[in-house]
Parts: sequence; structure tokens; C-alpha cells
Amino acid sequence: MGRHKKSNAVSRYSAAQVALLSFFAWLAILFPPAMLEASDVVVLEVRDAITPPVASYLIEHIDKAAAAGREAVIIRMDTPGGLDTAMRDIIQKEMNAPIPVIVYVAPQGARAASAGALITLAADVAAMAPGTNIGAAHPVSIGGTSEETEGQSQTMTEKVTNDAVAYAKSIARAKGRNEQWAEDAVRKSISTPADEAKKLGVIEIVARDTGDLLDQLHGRIVRKDANTFELDTRDASTLHEPMGLRYRLLSAISNPNVAYILMLIGMAGIFFELSNPGLILPGVIGGISLILAFFAFQTLPVNYAGVALMILAVIMFIAEVNVPSFGLLTAGGVLSMILGSILLFRTPETYAQVSLAIIVPATILFTVFFVATLYLVVRTHRTRSVTGAQGMVGEKARVYTWNPDGTGKVFCHGEYWNARGPADLKPGDQVEVERLEGLVLDVRRVSPSPHSQDPHG
Repeated sequence: MGRHKKSNAVSRYSAAQVALLSFFAWLAILFPPAMLEASDVVVLEVRDAITPPVASYLIEHIDKAAAAGREAVIIRMDTPGGLDTAMRDIIQKEMNAPIPVIVYVAPQGARAASAGALITLAADVAAMAPGTNIGAAHPVSIGGTSEETEGQSQTMTEKVTNDAVAYAKSIARAKGRNEQWAEDAVRKSISTPADEAKKLGVIEIVARDTGDLLDQLHGRIVRKDANTFELDTRDASTLHEPMGLRYRLLSAISNPNVAYILMLIGMAGIFFELSNPGLILPGVIGGISLILAFFAFQTLPVNYAGVALMILAVIMFIAEVNVPSFGLLTAGGVLSMILGSILLFRTPETYAQVSLAIIVPATILFTVFFVATLYLVVRTHRTRSVTGAQGMVGEKARVYTWNPDGTGKVFCHGEYWNARGPADLKPGDQVEVERLEGLVLDVRRVSPSPHSQDPHG
């Protein structure tokens, strides 16, 4: 009897174990180990200039990765540089993120120039692929006007350079990297290949690809403020987070070539809407294009002398239609358009300039389209009206009946009209309408008919 009770207890105990094991098996199916351990590494891609849309993309996904408890974030970067404000936003997020942020200059042939160099310096771990380079971080002045004196310009350049040097050195010191190299990258615009950068203490890792990078990151200690992280990346999976449609669109608009074309379309659309109120479509397209162009201008080094030259070109095209300049105003407009296009963005950095391959055809097409459209509009305005009272003026008619007092009826436009004119007109004479008053035509003789005849004949 006792053995029977013990057997029942064992059975109940075994059933509880089975239920518990089943529960854990169910959890394992729903939440794989990778999810439970959150050992995934998020990979973000930067393949363009550093602009506000790029900064927003990086900041948003670093925050998401931290909220999801990811192991780390890797920024694969290939950039010619970018806007100072966007760069500083990215660096602040790197240095204050609650998880490690690794910057990897890749693939082979990539570069981290200008702003990209400082972003790499600010990473918790800096890595480069073979055949890449980093540096050339001298700040480029993007403001000012041609009216500045040379002394003022030099003073401003020194202030900006000294500020950039101090910023670069402070980042290098905080991350334990080569401060002298950071200063030289700003003052002397030096650029260093991957192997040499590692020897100089600018970066920590040279990796062939992302898999090699993860292997070398495994077990590395990263200290951020009061927190210490030991990276566990050998078997970690990578979660690629490409730039979404919204950021891709904003980044494309920030391209100087796209911003330039948007401004041309906007100027043309607004002008045609103002010249011909009620068309609606040109105004809508022009307004949207200008707003998008202005958004791009806030991320680019705009030179407003270039904008003024382009507006002057439009004024010259308009004047050409109304002033007999024998093509001089058109030539001046074309020259002003080309100069304005070249000077539109004030910086020697090629990524922030409009390509000549865009300027030349865009200028030619815009000029031809603008002049041709203005010509057609003016010709339409000068064309005699063919409807209403004005449409009757200048029309030919034949006298049907006529009275000695200079009144009668004429046949015009398939209708009989009351008319007045010279007293000696006869039925069958051809006349021309001079004006219309009410329903009475004022006519003048064009040629007398050799024979009095029915005006229908």
C-alpha cells in the first residue's frame, strides 16, 4: 500500500517536470536564444556626404538599437565629409549612446574624410578595411561674402580652424587616440591609410570585412562613462538597417545637383503662374519645388550672390521679349545663369558643388524653354481677339440694303447686322467693320461692287 502511494507521488512529480519542460520548450520556440540574449549587432550604412538626413537616420537607429538591448551598433562609412552641425549631432550621439558604437570605414577603397574623420575618432571602437584612408579634416568656410576684406577672412578662418582643432583633440583625448594626429588632420589636412592609422593609434582594428570585424571585436572591453562592456560578437548575427524611404528622399534632395534643378523648376513655375494667373499647375509645381530647394539650401553652403545672378538671368529673359536688344539681353541672361550656377554653393568641396555636366544642359534647356514660352505668351497676348465684340473688328461684310441716311443692313459672319457708314454705299459693296456699338456695326468702304448684287451671291 505504501509503495503504491509513493508510485503515485513520483508520477505526479514527473508530470510536473514534463509540464515545466514543455513550457520552457514553448518559450524557446517563440523566443530563440539570439532574441533572449539580444546579442545581435545592428549595421548602419553611410555612403554619402554627412547631412542632417544622414544624422537623423543614424541617431534614430542608434536609439532603437539601445532600446532593443542590442550588443552594439556598427556604422559602415564611406564619406567625403559633410556639414559641421550634422557631424556634431552624430558625434554627440556616439559618445553618449548607452551601447558601444563602432565606426568601420569600408569597403576597400572607401574613405572617412573631413567630418567622417572626426566621426571615426569619436567611435568607441574605430576600424578600417584595407585600402581605405582617413583624414583631411581641415574645416572649409561656407559663409561670408565677396565684400569681406582679406584680413577679416583670414581671421575668421583661423578662428574656425582653432575651434576645429580643439574639438578634434578633445575627442581623441576622450577616446584615448592620437591627439597629435587629430590636430594635424585638421591643420594640415593629412590623410592616412588604414595600416598606418592603426600604428599611429588613430584606430584599433583593420578588418577585411564585417565578419572579420566581429571576430576581432569579440572579448574587447569598451568603457563608456561609468559603464563597462565586454563585447560578445563572435557568434552574433548582424541586423542591417538601411536608410528608409523618407531619409533616402531627404538625402537625395540635399544633393546640390538636385537642389539646383529644383530651384530652376520652382523659379520657372512661379513666374509662369504670376504671368498667367489661373493656370494653377505651374504654381503648384513651382511652389513645391522651391520649398524642397530651400530645405536643401539649409544643409548646403549656399552663396546668395549665385542666387541673385540666377534671378537676374530670369529678369533679362523677360526683358528680352519687351525690349529690342537684338539678343544682348538673352546672351546676358545665359551668362548670368551659368555664373550663378557655378557660384551657387560657396565651397571648394566637390560633394557640395553643382556638377558642370548638370549646369550646362540645364542652363541651355532652361534658357530655350523660358524664352520660347515667353515668346508664345506675348504673341498670344498681341493676337487680335476672334470672339465677342472685339472679334468683329476688322471683319469683312457685304452691304445687303442701304439707306440714303447712311444706315442699312450688312451680311457678316453668316448673320444680318444693322450698320451705319458712308451714305453712298450700295447693296453688294464690300465693307470692313471698324467697331461695334451695341448691335450696330460701324463700317467703312473697302471696295465698291461693279454690279449691284445680292450679298449672298
